Amino acid sequence: MRIGFLGFSHVHAEGYLALLRAMPGVEVVGFSEDGPQARDDETRTGLKHYPSAHVLLGEGLNGAIVCSETSLHRVLVEQAAAAGTPVLCEKPIATTLEDALAMKRACDSRGVLFMTAFPMRFDSASLELRHAVQSGELGEILGVNGVNHSENPAAHRAWFADPLLAGGGAVMDHVVHLVDLLRWVLKSEVVEVYAQVQRSPSSAVDTAGLLLITLGNGVQASIDCSWSRPADYPRWGHLKLDIVAEHGLLVVDTFAQYLTVYASGAARSPEWRGFGADPNEAMLHSFLQALERGAEPAVSWYDGYQALRVALAAYESSQLGQPVRLDSAGPGIVAGNSR
Repeated sequence: MRIGFLGFSHVHAEGYLALLRAMPGVEVVGFSEDGPQARDDETRTGLKHYPSAHVLLGEGLNGAIVCSETSLHRVLVEQAAAAGTPVLCEKPIATTLEDALAMKRACDSRGVLFMTAFPMRFDSASLELRHAVQSGELGEILGVNGVNHSENPAAHRAWFADPLLAGGGAVMDHVVHLVDLLRWVLKSEVVEVYAQVQRSPSSAVDTAGLLLITLGNGVQASIDCSWSRPADYPRWGHLKLDIVAEHGLLVVDTFAQYLTVYASGAARSPEWRGFGADPNEAMLHSFLQALERGAEPAVSWYDGYQALRVALAAYESSQLGQPVRLDSAGPGIVAGNSR
């Protein structure tokens, strides 16, 4: 299985590379990237650099992972579709709905598989949560509180804080993960968004947001998203869900399994090192299996599109100072299968 990276600027790119290199039967061919960072990435990773996505796609790839700046996703997906190469695309899938729809048209016209990179669907705690909700074990769901915090990723990849390249800040970066989990677990679409979005004085993009959302089944949920963790915090961040239900309260803290490591002279000590299964690895396996079988991906373009709609609606709501209503699917969109 020959895999290439279209762009390598995302903070998850090197992690994906390490996981793929450990998988039997997988060859990572190389990456395409513009700018001065490309040579550093090639030297550090030992991965071959290609001058353009077009050249890399000409190497006979079985699949491509789009890990570029978000604003470049559209052109890279369109190039992959033109080459007939299936795509795993980082989230958010685009900075605008127009770009997201263009990506769908490109893939549909060539029958090319498109999978959205939402690894939290493959997390063991998330899977147990979904079973508990959909089996009826918890009874009626009364409400959900969601939290997704992290460091400011601009310290690692500066483009995350560039509004033209990223399309936004903490809201774009974090809301999409929780929205996808809520849609997947509750099997319902978001129909209303009310949000307050703020940014720190030194940032060109938002660094915090609080959303109150309503789903089509009547469940209300809050999403607290921020880049509030300091650089010396023991771990990157966390993702939590509190499910308030008829028969009890279920708390999911997806990164709570960790060891506290103290190291003298370390730049970042103490450090919380997680253990257990890596949802990114399971997501990559799912993508590879879809390629091998020619099957529908576990997370579709539609899932990425719906999460993006909510993030963009949050910005609109904050600007207007009032709730924003969403139709269940989107203009001209047929609801997909959020498995």
